[in-house]
Amino acid sequence: MTPPVPTPGPPAPPQPVIRAREVTMAYGGRPVLHGIDLDIHRGEVFALLGPNGAGKTTTVEILEGFRRRSAGEVHVLGTDPERADDAWRGRIGLVLQSWRDHGRWRVGELLAHFATYYPDPRDPAAVLALVGLTGQAGQRVDRLSGGQRRRLDVALAIVGRPELLFLDEPTTGFDPQARHAFHDLVGRLARDDGVTVLLTTHDLVEAERLADRIAMLVGGRIRACGTPSELARLAAARAEVRWTAEDGTPHREQTEDASRLVWELHRAAPGPIAGLEVRRPTLEDTYLRMVHEEHDATDGALDGEAQPR
Repeated sequence: MTPPVPTPGPPAPPQPVIRAREVTMAYGGRPVLHGIDLDIHRGEVFALLGPNGAGKTTTVEILEGFRRRSAGEVHVLGTDPERADDAWRGRIGLVLQSWRDHGRWRVGELLAHFATYYPDPRDPAAVLALVGLTGQAGQRVDRLSGGQRRRLDVALAIVGRPELLFLDEPTTGFDPQARHAFHDLVGRLARDDGVTVLLTTHDLVEAERLADRIAMLVGGRIRACGTPSELARLAAARAEVRWTAEDGTPHREQTEDASRLVWELHRAAPGPIAGLEVRRPTLEDTYLRMVHEEHDATDGALDGEAQPR
């Protein structure tokens, strides 16, 4: 009797482009990252959102292989960045907060020169068109505006056809028009070319506009992670109910079931409830609360250290 042919199971899910588990980092004994976990998938725009000093740049530098972590597990494009080779580095593109100028180069010449470092580069002219710099091809780099120079940074980062693009605070100092154009460019890279993008920002509006998912990094910890709509629903789940008692005393109560609390108040009240109001926080409210709580906790720890035992 012929044995039955086994039915193949479902295909294994694709591995994340970036996978980090329990990543910690300390400088001189001072902890900066406290167990970072990340999964970032192919073709996704992922925002690491947090205030200055939250650990965003440190996290990105670890993922890029520029900084050794204190502990934890990291795989980027299937490789531990600490042991990556030049072939791996050719698969990523970097746009950092600061960059070394090549002021005397002309834009087109500089991009064509960078293209020679890669085995299968994009056509430099096509890249200039993509980032909106065709008209500046013959212009010296030091004559570009801030927004144009940032677009040139992206051109240099993508000319080698990277699978993964790191953007560290990419629109700092941009005017609104330049920021909008840059956002459109990042969206096209992910949508049309399948580039995975990890960007850091302290701007919630930028994160909501650009990212498929957002991780809120505050005080070296990821406090929340999800799509913008998921995070908004999470923020609104906990409401504050306010009302005024019969004797004129104001009350407020935090609750995750505002409708039940309002129903109980009406059942117990002899008549209309004065000043009854339900306030649901926005995602911005929640983000700012996290930042303020971390700031207060840090100040308290410092104050405690300064005081004698």
